[in-house]
Amino acid sequence: MGLLRYWMNTSLDGFTADAEGRFDWTEPDAELHRFFNEQESQVGTHLYGRRLYEAMSCWETALELPGRPEVEHEYARIWQASDKVVVSRTLTRVSTARTELVRSLDPADVVRRKEASEADLSVGGPALGAAALRAGLVDEVGLVVHPVVVGGGTPFLPADLRLDLALLEERRLSGGVVHLRYRVAGAPQR
Repeated sequence: MGLLRYWMNTSLDGFTADAEGRFDWTEPDAELHRFFNEQESQVGTHLYGRRLYEAMSCWETALELPGRPEVEHEYARIWQASDKVVVSRTLTRVSTARTELVRSLDPADVVRRKEASEADLSVGGPALGAAALRAGLVDEVGLVVHPVVVGGGTPFLPADLRLDLALLEERRLSGGVVHLRYRVAGAPQR
């Protein structure tokens, strides 16, 4: 059975994007990219909201770009090998392989996918992450905290939700970035 992990880059003040929607402060160096590759290699299925899917879909053709570092090519191979489920009421089609489009987050479907999976699943995008958290579907919460305060924008966690968490891992990465991984109270343990 796979666990559902909600993890994203955040600013120190808890935002995934600033007030203008920018997240350029999350650009990874090679060490941080290797960390992302390590994390993503554990995921068999990604659940994406529309905006995050559109941002991530560039990995579908990243291997065709000459001169890119090997760490990025490795990420592209990992991403291309995973299944993607895009939750969107506005998209009419998806443009990447191994990708399914659904209109809403169906908790029963997510539970079935978790039970049938040998690998973990991830949920990405703050709105979809909040919906999965509210539905009690998320087993682990992970933050990749960047040393920047953006003062507002898109919050990583919904302000109206209480979660009791147990720290599973903390890890210092390059550039002052810190990874924190928590188990949601009541979630299965590994």
